[in-house]
Amino acid sequence: MSLRGRDVISISDFKRSELERLFRVASSRFQGDELRGKVIAMAFFEPSTRTRFSFETATLRLGGSYIGFEAAQSTSLAKGESFSDTIRMLDAYSDGIVVRHSIEGAAKLAAELAEVPVINAGDGTKNHPTQAMIDLYTIWRERGGIDNLTYGVLGDLRYGRAAASFLRALNLYSPRKVYLISPESLRPRQELLDSLRIPWEFADLKEVISELDVLYVTRVQKERFPDPAEYERVKGSYRVDASLLKEVKETLMIMHPLPRVDEISIEVDSTPYAYYFKQAANGVPLRMALLSEVIP
Repeated sequence: MSLRGRDVISISDFKRSELERLFRVASSRFQGDELRGKVIAMAFFEPSTRTRFSFETATLRLGGSYIGFEAAQSTSLAKGESFSDTIRMLDAYSDGIVVRHSIEGAAKLAAELAEVPVINAGDGTKNHPTQAMIDLYTIWRERGGIDNLTYGVLGDLRYGRAAASFLRALNLYSPRKVYLISPESLRPRQELLDSLRIPWEFADLKEVISELDVLYVTRVQKERFPDPAEYERVKGSYRVDASLLKEVKETLMIMHPLPRVDEISIEVDSTPYAYYFKQAANGVPLRMALLSEVIP
């Protein structure tokens, strides 16, 4: 099934075959002109480094150009213009819209308003579909597949949209087991747990780390806590350092969607287990593949 002209709102909207087509395109290391003459609007209502820059780089490498913003204060939103009117204007000026927003459902609303394809670059606490694509692509590329592996997902599983999307993406595969590892107050919402069709259980990192093929780490999402005091209670409650890695599998992949705060020690960077910088670099070819397949 073609992705041409399709909105990208949730990873749950995709089939395994569609993702693996993107993986094959991304791994071909192409640099074409699929976006020549096309303009992509980058509507970042929240700060971003990797997502924004990799989408911009992907657009340029495909021969396209981009317009956009990273701060609402630099647009007429600061004058009181609505989100809806802003999206309608970007729809008129571009061939596709990449949107990031703090409010859940913003990308879906944008897709309802716009005629051009809308790609969700992260909204609210539940959806970050292109990050999940990058995560799976990294595992697929490095391990030759995603099935029959044991995963540990560590960190803020309540407010972290990257972790939530990654877990939903694993529904398309057959992992051996998935361990959910977090402080009790940061465990996934029941809605997410109910949606999982994979074998999962809560666990302590020290007890299961020797079993893991992939350890997916996320930071505590400070900006999404409704109560700053709650954030202060849980920050720094977990950390991956060299002392934890003494009995891990030689092929363990430690991943992180970044940015990192202090949940992975810098000393881990020089170990063969650190894959998070490769993971971030994979954002460009994967998003090139996505743009080349989606933008009419």
